[in-house]
Amino acid sequence: SGNYYNQGEIRKKELEQSCRVLGIPESDVTVVDHRDLPDNPAVEWDTHLLATIVLKHIEAKNINLVVTFDAGGVSGHANHISLYSAVRYSVLSLQPHLGVAWCRVLVLESVNLLRKYISFLDVPISCLLPRDALFILTEEETEQAKRAMRCHRSQLLWFRHLYVLLSRYMVVNSLRLL
Repeated sequence: SGNYYNQGEIRKKELEQSCRVLGIPESDVTVVDHRDLPDNPAVEWDTHLLATIVLKHIEAKNINLVVTFDAGGVSGHANHISLYSAVRYSVLSLQPHLGVAWCRVLVLESVNLLRKYISFLDVPISCLLPRDALFILTEEETEQAKRAMRCHRSQLLWFRHLYVLLSRYMVVNSLRLL
């Protein structure tokens, strides 16, 4: 629930507000609050536990495409990396044996620090490099993404303001099929 600084309830509301800005209905937002999956950038979550939760959600919502972090977690955040590992395990290992409908996975490419903070200047680089999907946001979509990020007030420390302003992820995202 995002309770690293004992702000779980605040962060849940911020997530709901951010999703509204993006046009995502509240009924499509699920917050997993599990004592063995603490919000902590230094804690690796149990792959099997998280994979089971993810797979149940995929089945319950009849999901056929998942977008998640890659093995670098974009920022090296242990929880992000754990989510990638769990999604990979659930879709590649568990899903085929359980007879669950097939689900594709796109993973968001982690880039080096220089590319991460050159905003729209990364577009030509991203266009030249191999990838399975490339999303380049329009100016209107970029502003919408920034409004959604600003909903997360409790997390907007000084460096995250720089992220919203300069990150290529606010403008361009390259993904690979898992």
